[in-house]
Parts: sequence; C-alpha cells; structure tokens
Amino acid sequence: MTMHRNVVPPAPSAVAGPAETFRQAMRQFAGGVAIVTAGTGADRTGLTATAITSLSAEPSALVVCVNRSASAWPLILREQAFGVNLLAVGHVGLAKRFAGVDGVKGAARYEQGLWTRLETGVPVLADALAAFDCAVEEVFERHSHAVLIGRVRAVHAGLPGDPLLYWQGGYRSLAGSGDDWSPVVERLAAR
Repeated sequence: MTMHRNVVPPAPSAVAGPAETFRQAMRQFAGGVAIVTAGTGADRTGLTATAITSLSAEPSALVVCVNRSASAWPLILREQAFGVNLLAVGHVGLAKRFAGVDGVKGAARYEQGLWTRLETGVPVLADALAAFDCAVEEVFERHSHAVLIGRVRAVHAGLPGDPLLYWQGGYRSLAGSGDDWSPVVERLAAR
C-alpha cells in the first residue's frame, strides 16, 4: 500500500555549514540540566551537561556524554568516578558557573552551592533535585566526546522543585522564564 502525503520542502537554512545547522536543529530539543562533578579537594572541577540519561534501574546506571576537552575529563578517567546533579530552576547561576560563563575554573566553581559527598567521594549538590554518585563502568570514545556508563553507587534524593531546562540556547523552566511555556504544559495536562 502506498501512502501519499503532502510534503513541504524545508526552508533553506540560514546558517552556514553542516555542523552549525546541526547545532541549530538540536537547540529545538529541550533537555534537563545537570552538573557533572569530578575529583576531590583542591583537584576537582565539573561541567554543565544535558547529555545524560538513565540506562537501567537494575543495576542502576546512567549514560553521560562528556567532551574530552573538558577539564573534568582527565579527573573522571583518573578517579574512575563522577557525580551527576539534576538542577532545579533556582540553580541557573550554578549551571552558568560550571559551563564556564563567568571564567571560574576548577575547585573555585564549588565556592557557590552547598556540596556534600556520598560513597565515591566526588562532590554532589545537597539541594539538587537528585544527585547520583557513580563509578565508571565503561567508556566509549567517539568523535569529540566520551560516552560514560556510570554504575550508580549512591543516590541523594534532594529537595522538591521545578527542573531547570535548556532549550533554544537558554535556560528555561516548565512555567516559562522567557517564553511562556505554561499554556503548553496546561494543554498537555488536559489530554
């Protein structure tokens, strides 16, 4: 059976080059924001990430993608552990700080926020929506990034709150913060 659909050709892209076109297209994918932490003491750093997902519940495992040029990468390899901290709307400042927006690097990134430790010793955010302490189980290096499979060693169920999202190159909340998303959320809830 052949199905016919009206297909509208895509508008010509205003951005030059396939990599930039890809980046612009991926900005349409909203993602939760997390801070990936690595290291201990004065030798610690971290990064802001959206490329994180659960792999399995039993055993509990996460998949995390990390750019191999990130300062956290060598620490994750050396220590074979990392933390994943799911951010709430009130953590925009920390998200920017760990993304390097203010130029702060290394252990100085931890001067803001309330940090604690779980099983492996990597820092986790005490008031995160949730924090996961992970041991590196496997690493796949592809292109500019490493895909980490982390076995969850401990979970810190944090404070309730609205998740911080990243969409169209900016931090957002389900309730709006910039573009008003609340009508979209209300329509989905009514279904």
